[in-house]
Amino acid sequence: MPAGLRPAAVLVPLVVREGGLTVLLTKRTDHLHHHPGQISFPGGRVEADDESPIVAALRETAEEIGLQADKVELLGRLPDYQTGTGFNITPVVGLIARPFELVLDEFEVAEAFEVPLEFLMDRRNQRLHSIVIEGHRRQYFAIPYDRHYIWGATAGMLVTLRRFLTGEDDGFAEED
Repeated sequence: MPAGLRPAAVLVPLVVREGGLTVLLTKRTDHLHHHPGQISFPGGRVEADDESPIVAALRETAEEIGLQADKVELLGRLPDYQTGTGFNITPVVGLIARPFELVLDEFEVAEAFEVPLEFLMDRRNQRLHSIVIEGHRRQYFAIPYDRHYIWGATAGMLVTLRRFLTGEDDGFAEED
């Protein structure tokens, strides 16, 4: 892990539905200090007593949305994702067993919703944006869906998932 970055882990929860796989996402509450109101995967910081990033992702998922570890079949990990806000995030991909019930931590999570994996993996729905911050140009991905705007690290990890699943290393739609 690069020096100075704080370790974090998220679960990329894939839910089996009759119409195909979906990805379970959360919307963070507006009052949180880090990334308020943003769409994210369940997860958070890796604590000192977490045995691994996988344990941290499962613990944070249970805390945030009430989805217990025994409902998650671990499929693997994506490459770590470094953010401009100082985190090194380990994305853990898991298949969610049904039935399951979510119990949202109302302090942290405003809502949970599912997006069809097929939509998220379609590179035509993935946009690359750029912005200048303190004189430096930074790029980030965004995936608009319905009334939700998935962007930043979450969208970036979804692009990584697409590249992993398809073997493609380019081909996303650009937009400034």
